[in-house]
Amino acid sequence: MIRKATLLSALLALTVVATAPGAAATKSVKASRATVAVSISSISPQVPTAQTDVIKFTGTLRNDTGTPQSGLRVRLRYSSQKLPDRATLATYQNDQNPATLWGIGSQNSFMDVPALAAGAQARWEFVATPVQLGYRSFGVYPVAVEVIQNGVQVMTQRTYLTYAPPTVPKLPRNKLAIALPVIDQPHRGTDRDAKSGAPLFVDDKLSQAITGKGRLADMARIAQAAPKDVTWFVEPSLLDDLDAMKNKYLVKVKDETQEKPANPEAATWLTTMRTALTGSPVVAVPYADPDVAALAHQGLDTQTGRAIELGRQKAAALLQPEVKSNINWPPAGLLDADALDLLSVSKDRVDTVLLNSTNLPPQPPVPFTPDAASTLDSVNGPVTALVADAELSKLFEPAAPTSVLLSTQRFIAETAMIAAEAGQTSPRSLVIAPSRRWDPNPTLVNALMRTANKLPWLHLTPLESIKPSKLSVPRAGLTYSDQDRKEELTAKYLDPVKEIASKAQLTSLITDAKTPSSFDAAVLRLTSSAWRNSTRAGRAVTKLVSSAVTDQTERIQITGAGPSWTRTLAGSNGAVPISVKNELGVPIVLYIDVTSNNPELLQVYFPQDAPIKIGPRQSGMVQVKMNAAGGTSGDATVTVQLKTSDKQPYGKPQRLTIRITGYTGIASVIVGAALTVMLAAVVMRVLRRRSERKLAHAAKTRENEIV
Repeated sequence: MIRKATLLSALLALTVVATAPGAAATKSVKASRATVAVSISSISPQVPTAQTDVIKFTGTLRNDTGTPQSGLRVRLRYSSQKLPDRATLATYQNDQNPATLWGIGSQNSFMDVPALAAGAQARWEFVATPVQLGYRSFGVYPVAVEVIQNGVQVMTQRTYLTYAPPTVPKLPRNKLAIALPVIDQPHRGTDRDAKSGAPLFVDDKLSQAITGKGRLADMARIAQAAPKDVTWFVEPSLLDDLDAMKNKYLVKVKDETQEKPANPEAATWLTTMRTALTGSPVVAVPYADPDVAALAHQGLDTQTGRAIELGRQKAAALLQPEVKSNINWPPAGLLDADALDLLSVSKDRVDTVLLNSTNLPPQPPVPFTPDAASTLDSVNGPVTALVADAELSKLFEPAAPTSVLLSTQRFIAETAMIAAEAGQTSPRSLVIAPSRRWDPNPTLVNALMRTANKLPWLHLTPLESIKPSKLSVPRAGLTYSDQDRKEELTAKYLDPVKEIASKAQLTSLITDAKTPSSFDAAVLRLTSSAWRNSTRAGRAVTKLVSSAVTDQTERIQITGAGPSWTRTLAGSNGAVPISVKNELGVPIVLYIDVTSNNPELLQVYFPQDAPIKIGPRQSGMVQVKMNAAGGTSGDATVTVQLKTSDKQPYGKPQRLTIRITGYTGIASVIVGAALTVMLAAVVMRVLRRRSERKLAHAAKTRENEIV
């Protein structure tokens, strides 16, 4: 029996809400805009299943006007007509016009509030049964609580009540997969600073994100409470960054570099996630979450495959060995045929993609909720497409603050309505996927997952278990608009990245072992889809990585290169030494290509059948044969280009000056001998003249003595 207002009077409680002194002025300014607010705190049971179930509604009425209010009445409003479909449900939710509110106000379930002081609140409670509310069959019914003041409606709070008695035939139990992302933006520039060897970060935002009420701390709380059937998409560069923070690291702040001590919270967060996700399906997002569509369109095809491979390796090492990489969740849940082909031909082949509903709409449109699974054709064969339900996904990430209760009631209503849609005889599949860089409310998300796990018309299942079936509806194919294309990383942004990627690859090809470039991860971080809305920050990181790659490249140099250095070619032919210094800590293998810039004066003959090997921190030298035109003397130049073992240019070409003397080696000996003889003759003549002068002087002296 519905309780009378007189029976509820004993439950009325007035509580003055204390206001901080500093907020008094603000409150007075807002008073004219504030209203009387009504909220629903609980509905129990959330899903009545029998005509005699007693349903209790509780909530509060709060006076936010700033002045005392009187003549208030709180009343339950209901309808015995169930909502016919999900579109009507959405319309009911979005339309807050009191004049269009469904149903009638209860003549029994109401409560009068004679007076309510400013800032005070009153608690209300109503009870009813499905019979009293006029419910006769399975369905979703609109319910609201309205506030009336002096006969005028001033506020309403809408929600839903799902009545679920046994049905004949029994409702199908739809499969529901929940995909939750743990994706962030890159925070590191280079893996190692050239001077200190410590990781170099471009910001220290992760320190706040993993503690307290930080975004990543909230994700860890969700992971600890989530059912084991929930599928997690984890971005490995985030794990990699946090792993680097376990030791001393550097942070770039404007033109300075600050040293940070090891962060113990980073290790704690990683341990928490590793423990919480044990036994749960985990998918590794490609390393740094690259903008796959942009890479496909801008000629950076190889980066996607490398990102998938490195992502799987890092996630397996830092999170769990069973991590998968065959499922891809593209940025914004959108891709086109080019991006799909790129994913399908990667070494770790992607055979499933998780998409936004706008990317793969039903064709023709259908009046019911389509099955989530479909099939796409790629250049490397069929790919399973899983389409997330937009409305269910939004409930996990509401656009505006909302109560856990209202979101839960909406979730129950949406999934119940899907189960009861006309014509459904077999279970369908549903997918929930909030936005990839969401900022979740742990209390809300955990409540929704608990609810999903106990509703009789839902079966929670891992994402990978959902496959196309005979229930799959025809779809229009990948729909990728011009606006979607504009959202990608641009050619202007990616062209410098492409150049850096090429240079970074050479730092690997020049080594004897051909190990992966130490800049692979840094380059992938430059391609992150996180820079779509923050290209300025992305360009700053690009500049940092470019400088590091250049420094690494210049550690292999031609000794004595530059305009002030010359090498001498004595005569018309001979050998000129060229030396290369390796300042790396690993052996290198390279070719030295020498080309004359003045072939009419100087020709170079240096056939190099095999590359030369230079040990770590050592120098290597080659003798380059050169021929000068007859009778030539003066300077000529040659260009020296270092090349990798597969003949790709390494570093910038260097110009060397060759000084041609015009004398052969034998001619030099002859000329030298002649000069020696001439010099000897001159010396002998000088000595002879000195001797003659001495003799003459001695004779004259004797004559003087005789006289």
